[in-house]
Amino acid sequence: MIICPVVDSFNLAQLMNLSSSLPPADGETGISAARRVYGLLRQRIVEMSMLPGTRIVEKELAEELGTSRTPVHEAVQRLAEEGLIEVLPRVGTFVARIPLDSLEEAMLVRCALETAIIEKATERATPEGIARLRAILATQAECIANNDIRGFHRTDEGFHAALAELSGYPGVWPMILQAKTQMDRYRQLTLPLAGRMSDVMLEHSDVIEALASGDPKIAVAAMRSHLDHVLPVLEITRKLRPEYFMPHLATKPPR
Repeated sequence: MIICPVVDSFNLAQLMNLSSSLPPADGETGISAARRVYGLLRQRIVEMSMLPGTRIVEKELAEELGTSRTPVHEAVQRLAEEGLIEVLPRVGTFVARIPLDSLEEAMLVRCALETAIIEKATERATPEGIARLRAILATQAECIANNDIRGFHRTDEGFHAALAELSGYPGVWPMILQAKTQMDRYRQLTLPLAGRMSDVMLEHSDVIEALASGDPKIAVAAMRSHLDHVLPVLEITRKLRPEYFMPHLATKPPR
């Protein structure tokens, strides 16, 4: 099941980009404090700096983030609704494991939305827009040279967000972010694999060239090819870190 919570009057993409740099603000309201804590915890979980199974102690987080326990508790509850945190009564609160059952569903949603975006982007592409994508690709190359995995992931997000803007439908990107939350956690495990970041960059290059061709069918095919490479490496990462994943739920036999 994919949980797509509504982000209250705040763009999720902005929240993910800014949350790590937001210091506690003197006199911030309870709402702004909860939003800040939510954004920071969400980014830590998605970027796997808080690993699946990590115990969460609200009192300690409040002290670290310079806030009261109420915003932390509200953020934890919200993340639990998204499936990123698991609250076990009388046991504790933990970063949730990655549910295998949700990954294929998330990819189905992402593929549908991203192929629609690339089709529209091809129809509206400008030399300036294509140059912007190539600049992002150059930044990705720098990340690979520096083995900057998190930087690479963020530029990857920037690449796809830029495609949404070029399509004329930038609001679709936050929807994709919400749908692929669990997928992003899994992808953090795949990027360190030998050659994985270079492969992704080459796929992005193919997408740009297809976009520049002006043919929507070629562009859609390039995007499908790019996204089709995501799930096949799942089995490798699952075997490397089985403790990070929640097994498939047993299906009921047909009546």
